[in-house]
Amino acid sequence: MAKLKMRLRCENGRKCPLSLRLRIKRAAKAVLDIEEVDGPCELSVLLTDDAGIHAINKEFRDVDRPTDVLSFPMGDTDPRTGRYLLGDMVLNVDRAAAQGTEYGHGAAHEISYLTVHSVLHLLGYDHVDEGEQKRAMRAREKLVMAKLEPRGIETES
Repeated sequence: MAKLKMRLRCENGRKCPLSLRLRIKRAAKAVLDIEEVDGPCELSVLLTDDAGIHAINKEFRDVDRPTDVLSFPMGDTDPRTGRYLLGDMVLNVDRAAAQGTEYGHGAAHEISYLTVHSVLHLLGYDHVDEGEQKRAMRAREKLVMAKLEPRGIETES
């Protein structure tokens, strides 16, 4: 079982509620457990809004629009701590709330789903096309979400 150190920062003067921090960490750990990642890991999370993620998306991906979540994998081990550095996740809490309403499962569920989605990206999963990679990633998302929220809520995205 992986031990996860999570660095979480809220942008634009927002407060980071403990419940949100715990939800994100729980979702990330669920991915690591299902993917059988052993040893200590580290994850950096930035919570932002449409404007914040839009600027990051433009700067790092040359995509001129906001999105729900961005993942920047590192995949290195910190020689000082021995922790596996998963990478950086940027989560748009405004978009998570809107999508949670749109899909009918609420913001909390959507934040869990977006965290699962992002951590899978950090571990190398992708969905660049409609082929096997996307099917594999969606199957893992469903497996992790079923572990997190066994009520059988389907995910969108």
